[in-house]
Order: sequence, then C-alpha cells, then structure tokens
Amino acid sequence: MLVKDWMTKDPVTITDETSMMKAIHLMKERRFRRLPVIRQGKLVGMVTDRDLKEASPSKATTLDVHELYYLLAELQIKEIMSQNPLAVAPDDTVEHAAQLMLEHTISGLPVVDADGKLLGILTQTDVFRAFMHIAGISQGGVQYALRLKDTPGLIKEVVDLLRNKGARFVSLLTSYATAQEGFREVYLRVKNLTPEAAQAAKDELASRYELLYMIQEEDKG
Repeated sequence: MLVKDWMTKDPVTITDETSMMKAIHLMKERRFRRLPVIRQGKLVGMVTDRDLKEASPSKATTLDVHELYYLLAELQIKEIMSQNPLAVAPDDTVEHAAQLMLEHTISGLPVVDADGKLLGILTQTDVFRAFMHIAGISQGGVQYALRLKDTPGLIKEVVDLLRNKGARFVSLLTSYATAQEGFREVYLRVKNLTPEAAQAAKDELASRYELLYMIQEEDKG
C-alpha cells in the first residue's frame, strides 16, 4: 500500500504569514487538528491545535478583549509552527508512515515530493482506512485465526483445506508479535462458505492445528 493511494490530496493549507487568529478560526470551522504551512508551494512547517492552544493567552491574562484580538491578529504562524516537520514521500508505504506516526506520537504526516512541494497529508484515519481495506473487513465472511509452527508449507496446507471446503479468500495476514518463538499467528478471512462448511472447516482446523478462534462476520459493504 503506497501513501499516494490513501493520502488526502490538495489539503487545506496556510502560509507562514497567516495570522494566529485566522488559523484558529480555520481549524475550528473545518474541525482540523493540524494544518500544513507552506511558502511558495513548499512545505515549511506544521501547526497543530495544541500549538495554537499553547500560544494563546492564558484565561488569567490581564489583557482586555481588544488587546487579545490585536495580539492574535498580529501573531504570525511562523512564530509558533514546528519547522522542518517529519514528512513522507508519495511512494513510501502506508506501513512505513504508520510506524513513523507511532514512534513519534503524531496523528498526521504531510506528503511531499523530492523538491519539498506539498502533495497531500496522511492522517491516522487514512491509515485505519487502508488497513481495514487490506484486511477485507468490509466484505464480512468468516475469519479463522491459528497459531502455527513457523514451518514452510503449513500455511499452504491451511489454504488448501479451506479451498477444498469451497472458500474464496479475502485476506491472509500473519504476525509474530504475540506468538512464542518458533510460531506465528495466521489470520485468514474467507467467503462463500455455508454455515455447515464453515463449522466443518473449524472442526478440521482445530483437530490439526492450534485454532485460536473463528468469527462469522456480516458483510458491511
């Protein structure tokens, strides 16, 4: 999965000379949590709702309302934005972008080309949407989860067993994250199984391997 296929293209942006007041109104109106900051089409910074809150005068300020409005109108984004923000390229993978978000505790990444031109933005929502798609969740069907020895050929055995029951495969994912050494967990989502065939497949899988669970899900498409 490539970032360019899942990013939000042509995102709303501001310049580094945009006033803080305008940025606050824009975020509130569009319900954004972050805004890319550009100069001559190139990314120069990012500003988040947290940046704006931290830069806003305290409620305990002695400034009157006119002074507050003047301050917010005069303060420019370049004075509070994060410069040289972390970014990804359109041909980076969504998985790589998700790893960066997790490691740096951020919920969105600007997408830029080799010249620094802003092409889009990839948010946590975009990442969730991509992973839901690759997992085939919206297609429903039956999901089988197994813990298998990390031995060549075992997954093929499971696939052949389900195909012989008439299953059509939607997705197949594996993980070593929670499995003990020498094992891996395998998650298979299939369709076209009657309830009887699904149960028969479950019984046969359980008799031959370590079956973690079987879940019948409705089509959400």
